[in-house]
Amino acid sequence: MPDFLEVLVRNKLLDEKKVAEAKKASRGANIKIGDALVKLGYCTPELVAKAMAKAGGLEYIKLDGIEIPQSVVTLVPESIAREHAVLAVAEDDGVLKVVMHDPDDLEAIDKLQFIVNRKIRVALAPKEAILTAVNKMYAREDETARMMQEVSEQAIDFSEAGGISDADEAVDETSAPVIRLVQMIISEAVTSRASDIHVEPFEDRVRIRYRIDGVLSERDSIPKRLLGPVLSRIKILAKIDIAERRRCQDGRIKVTVGTKELDLRVSVMPSNHGQTVVMRLLDKDNIKVGLKQLGMSDELFRQMNALIRRPNGIILVTGPTGSGKTTTLYAALNDLNRPDRKIITAEDPVEYYLPGINQVEVKHSIGLDFQRIIRAMLRQAPNVILVGEMRDSETAEMGIQASLTGHLVFSTLHTNDAPSAVTRMVDMGVPAYLVASSVIAILAQRLVRKICEKCKQPYTPPESVIEQAGLTPEQVSKATFMKGKGCTACNRMGYRGRVGIYELMMMTSRVRELAFQGTSSQQLRKTAVAQGMSTLFEDGLNKAIRGITTLEEVFRIAKRVEE
Repeated sequence: MPDFLEVLVRNKLLDEKKVAEAKKASRGANIKIGDALVKLGYCTPELVAKAMAKAGGLEYIKLDGIEIPQSVVTLVPESIAREHAVLAVAEDDGVLKVVMHDPDDLEAIDKLQFIVNRKIRVALAPKEAILTAVNKMYAREDETARMMQEVSEQAIDFSEAGGISDADEAVDETSAPVIRLVQMIISEAVTSRASDIHVEPFEDRVRIRYRIDGVLSERDSIPKRLLGPVLSRIKILAKIDIAERRRCQDGRIKVTVGTKELDLRVSVMPSNHGQTVVMRLLDKDNIKVGLKQLGMSDELFRQMNALIRRPNGIILVTGPTGSGKTTTLYAALNDLNRPDRKIITAEDPVEYYLPGINQVEVKHSIGLDFQRIIRAMLRQAPNVILVGEMRDSETAEMGIQASLTGHLVFSTLHTNDAPSAVTRMVDMGVPAYLVASSVIAILAQRLVRKICEKCKQPYTPPESVIEQAGLTPEQVSKATFMKGKGCTACNRMGYRGRVGIYELMMMTSRVRELAFQGTSSQQLRKTAVAQGMSTLFEDGLNKAIRGITTLEEVFRIAKRVEE
């Protein structure tokens, strides 16, 4: 008796009489005994597959609703998948996991191993479920190809009708394939956890790139003739003038992908080979966090928690575009958002909508700039004010006046580190004594990629890397260095997700005195470090030592400051 029959009998799902009858039917119809059990109605295909898995020490996989990366599915040619009812479901460290219905089909396993040039790990599922999944998964690839072909043909029709201009008008009315293509680009970006979609025209093609965990990755290229229809579709969604091609344009798209509701901030800019588009994906879930979830050290969190509860003063967050400044500010506002506090923001533009907070968007076209908004908001008796960015002396001075009149003010500044923010404000024309008397703290930050949790493993960095980091033998001995070897969860990158690294410069009496005197940022830094400030580089090293990120990633984002 095959082992899986013993499992079924032991679990009282079959008796000896039914087993004998199934064996007889199996011989008579020349079919496998498991198929005979199903045909006789004694077992479901699921029960047979589960019993086989238990008997053989294999994994049983329920294929309904399973998400499998298309890059994994296509490792197995469609003809092989259909011939042997086999589906690739995961790949990790050179081992391909495939789901089959017959674990004894050694011919199929050998053939797969030869074709994909990987070790094969077998899991089980019912044959009907596998074939249904095969139809669905390979149809997805076929649909993409059909979509591209359909769009290409339609773009040819547009060009014959009179060129790009006519295509722009026609796309809104008739181009279902273009609509699906744009939706596919957005959906894939969401699935890939991208923060930006870049549509970039060149002489002979249109390149599509996604920024994932801060690093650009090329995904698809579409024929140049599709640029007009695709641009028009994006512009229509973003409520942008499709006839305008010479000027920069901005818009916003609201989309739903699966259960996620996202805002896409759209920027269109003319280039040599046509208009280039960047769509920034704004996921509301990203800002439903407090300071505790940002990756700050316990000491830094304690300091920030005390700072944001001060009654007045300015707290500046600095860093380049895409360094997470907005997320940090919104996290602070989330922690402060209580019924007994009135919070007003002035932003350009409002990226995320926060319930319970009064948000005002800058509109330069009607003269609604930062200065006017700040003047008006002070008459609204707020407790906390957020000024999106201090980009000129007028905005900075208005923010300072607000802090000096009893308000807590948050704002951002584009500088490389915390001490440079003081000299930057002075360079903008703000008197040094105002900066010194109003700013209570400056937080500089960057984002580093986190090691993938699925494939992280212990790692010993080379001596040259240790030396470059400036780590002591004692630090190395206590370190838990890790590195991702690459898996399907992280697209073979070894990293998945990002975490902040920070430096917080408190405006102590000594730092305030130096700021008042107009001291250089280098001197401010030395004093702040002497008084306990941890630099961006040092915070990055601490996260590498704890196995959160790698030393190489810290070197990429932050620089070691020599004394």
